[in-house]
Amino acid sequence: MEERPETELISIPATPRTSTPGILTPAGLRSPRVVPKEATGGSTKSWTPSSFLSPIGTPVKRVLINMKGYLEEVGHLTKLNPQDAWLPITESRNGNAQYAAFHNLNAGVGFQALVLPVAFAFLGWSWGIISLIIAYLWQLYTLWILVQLHEAVPGKRYNRYVELAQAAFGERLGVWLALFPTVYLSAGTATALILVGGETMKLFFQIVCGPLCQSNPLTTVEWYLVFTSLCIVLSQLPNLNSIAGLSLLGAVTAITYSTMVWALSVSQQRPTSISYEPLALPSFTASLFSVLNALGIVAFAFRGHNLVLEIQATIPSTFKRPAHVPMWRGAKVAYFFIAICIFPVAIGGYWAYGNLMPSGGMLNALFAFHSRDIPRGLLAMTFLLVVFNCLSSFQIYSMPVFDSFEAGYTSRTNRPCSIWVRSGFRVFYGFISLLIGVALPFLSSLAGLLGGLTLPVTFAYPCFMWVLIKKPTKYTFNWYFNWILGWLGIAFSLAFSIGGIWSIVNTGLKLKFFKPN
Repeated sequence: MEERPETELISIPATPRTSTPGILTPAGLRSPRVVPKEATGGSTKSWTPSSFLSPIGTPVKRVLINMKGYLEEVGHLTKLNPQDAWLPITESRNGNAQYAAFHNLNAGVGFQALVLPVAFAFLGWSWGIISLIIAYLWQLYTLWILVQLHEAVPGKRYNRYVELAQAAFGERLGVWLALFPTVYLSAGTATALILVGGETMKLFFQIVCGPLCQSNPLTTVEWYLVFTSLCIVLSQLPNLNSIAGLSLLGAVTAITYSTMVWALSVSQQRPTSISYEPLALPSFTASLFSVLNALGIVAFAFRGHNLVLEIQATIPSTFKRPAHVPMWRGAKVAYFFIAICIFPVAIGGYWAYGNLMPSGGMLNALFAFHSRDIPRGLLAMTFLLVVFNCLSSFQIYSMPVFDSFEAGYTSRTNRPCSIWVRSGFRVFYGFISLLIGVALPFLSSLAGLLGGLTLPVTFAYPCFMWVLIKKPTKYTFNWYFNWILGWLGIAFSLAFSIGGIWSIVNTGLKLKFFKPN
């Protein structure tokens, strides 16, 4: 029998090299070059080392296997959309577990924790604590689902919440189901941040200046404008990774002022007329809607899932080091700190003020009951930390909206946004949020409505996505568990939204027709 040679030499036709100019994004990064079809000989199939060398000798095989491993290591085998390099979410992919922890903590804790004692005033001790625990565990489970589904399909990354919804529910239905609540959550949170930031800046100014600055003070709306202007200046940072420093600042300030707020409230003497009985309303209908609005406030306290996939998209991913590993590591750290911020504020705030809690939340209560008992410097520092946190949170919650604006522009023009177009989008968005905030200055009612309308993003859709994409065996515990959680989330969303709408209408009528004696 004729002996087969150990190696075979195969001639490969030379491929002409093409040079296409790269396009610089507004952040100064170079967009990926699109290789012409002619450069690959008219073939659109992906190249793999074993596609044309068989059989091959050991030395050549070793080289090619090492090359394949290198390609897997740097992530070249994941299909990338060239347009992603032009958009704020995916323009930079140098994130890590630390960045993920900063972003998740900045998005997951903030002013919404300060309104939780308002919900306890309607729910009472037992139902308030039970609803808070259930909501925390539920959203932690759906967070894990989203992290795992980011790369549920090999070679494909779902970089945005809407993209994952399209993969689960279909192209059109996914957009209809996910686009409105995610954009509404981002825009609604930005509006609420303007309300909290402007009010807190006003209180900070009153504390620092005292009676010296009472001659011609700024109105509340003017403080909203000042805060919005600061937000617009900071929003010129180009992409999600570029605000990692701001997210770190927001995380540190959130932990600090949350601890200071409940510690200062608990350390002071409680009001004499305090009561822990749920607030009594004149009719059963009013009581029911108020309870639903309170549960919506609890749900809104755990918003942030509309940013999970976007944060994970900034982390590089390879077959050996998938992005879900550092993402989940950072998320666990973030949600540990979220728990030690949210639970003490809700429980300590309700213990300190009971059903006397103002509708504005803990800051209003602290200023109303203890502005003369607490040292002015300490009180001013607490309010200043809240302002810094609101400025940081505005940036991360606005980034998906900026991304949507620029995605529409780049898809129509087939080129990245210039720095002036990008800046114009962000200025426009900032002032639109200001106008909405001026029109709806009811923070606790707005928080309840936001929690109701956007509840499926956090509590319902991830469960449906898990069933539709992972396809667990029918009629097993996993299958039943996710379907039940998903439909419960939809039912709660409808109920809490009705409660939030009722609360806004009721508050607006009181402000419109109230006449002092």
